Amino acid sequence: MNERRDEAAAGLARIEGYLMSQAALREAREEGVAFAGSLTWLGPREQDEVSDRFAQHHLRLRREMLAATVVRATELREEYAHRYARLRRRVIGLALAAFGLCSFALVLLARP
Repeated sequence: MNERRDEAAAGLARIEGYLMSQAALREAREEGVAFAGSLTWLGPREQDEVSDRFAQHHLRLRREMLAATVVRATELREEYAHRYARLRRRVIGLALAAFGLCSFALVLLARP
């Protein structure tokens, strides 16, 4: 059952990635056409070339930003995992110390 769920989740992730990449490609092309269209002194072929280059540049920047985001997310995951482990050790230590003190106090109170 878990294997099928994992396969379904992986399939959905692939579909989501594909749809996101297609949306980014469409956005880059639209931005390129809009930019090239603003350069009214260019001919149609030149506008097409400028539009294509703009779209390529747009996609390259987007890939770089995504890669930087992935790197930063990995750094943060490691940092917070380290902090959580340190906090867990402190809480366990404090709980053990409190338990020890309570036990000691009970022993002292139970003495005749």
